[in-house]
Amino acid sequence: MRWLWVSAVVVVLDQYSKMLVDSGLELHKPVELIPLLAIRKIYNSGAAFSFLSDASGWQRWFFIALALVVVIVLIAWLYRLQKNQVRTALALSLVLGGAVGNLVDRVLYGYVIDFIDVYYASWHWPTFNLADSSITLGAALLLLDAFTGHKKDVAGE
Repeated sequence: MRWLWVSAVVVVLDQYSKMLVDSGLELHKPVELIPLLAIRKIYNSGAAFSFLSDASGWQRWFFIALALVVVIVLIAWLYRLQKNQVRTALALSLVLGGAVGNLVDRVLYGYVIDFIDVYYASWHWPTFNLADSSITLGAALLLLDAFTGHKKDVAGE
């Protein structure tokens, strides 16, 4: 449970960045940072890649319930880890922080604030946020852990 601080940092950074974007940008109007990367405020009532965003509103409660289950499972998993499972703990903490960050949005607003817009010419990757990035990084670390095993988590242990 000593890794929950990572989750807390993710939630704070995620919510702070969303607050800045929500208060400072117009909806759907991009601000280019560098070629291939812009900030574009989007309200996403669906899941990843706007899945179910056009549904009639029931998806908000579905995604809130799903996120709560995921949060409980991740906390239980973190609690059961051995001290030498550092990479797994970091991965789970990143996923947990991202899940909570997006859960806060769904509870408060009924949608998730996305704003990172990666593009090339007229093609755009689906807009995402720091919570999504944290979930993706955590999932990648979990896959790495699955392929390399727990023995390599901490050198010499």
